[in-house]
Amino acid sequence: MGADLDADIEEVLIDQQALQRRVAALGEQITHDYAGRDLLLIGILKGAIMFMVDLARAIRLPLAIDFMAISSYGASTRSSGVVRILKDLDESVDGKDVLVVEDIIDTGLTLKYILRTLAVRRPASVKVCGLLLKQKARPVNIEVDYVGFVIPDRFVVGYGLDYAERYRNLPYIGVLKRERYISMEDGEAEGEPGPR
Repeated sequence: MGADLDADIEEVLIDQQALQRRVAALGEQITHDYAGRDLLLIGILKGAIMFMVDLARAIRLPLAIDFMAISSYGASTRSSGVVRILKDLDESVDGKDVLVVEDIIDTGLTLKYILRTLAVRRPASVKVCGLLLKQKARPVNIEVDYVGFVIPDRFVVGYGLDYAERYRNLPYIGVLKRERYISMEDGEAEGEPGPR
């Protein structure tokens, strides 16, 4: 892969200005909805980091932040179906108003696991803010309280989302060219990356 990340993008789905406007609007809505309450944002690493930082700055309330890292992929591009916590929260959520911040909701399986895990820890409330919601049938029913954008079922990168740990630093959401799905090590096709 060359140094020009933009050359690997087939189409820009959501440009930088649209992202900034939508994050500001979400921040305003969350500020209104949580007025008078202390809010704990839980970012799901690594993909949600860019969105989480911008969203936190757009919320005009006292808030705390924490992070979880979840894996269902291992070293593969396809989900193994086995979800595990790689990094758990540093603080207790007991009695707190929690907002889970996700980069993209695809199948919903990982998010369902996170919500089940948090529920047994007795938070006062748990809601979900997803930057991207894929337009597709999901094997599980997930309620997303705050949605940035509904997107077609295509493999996207940028603004924190990656393929093989690349493209996170693009300032927009773009569709990755199909030829970039080729294995970077052995040149064999891996197929389209699995759900996130």
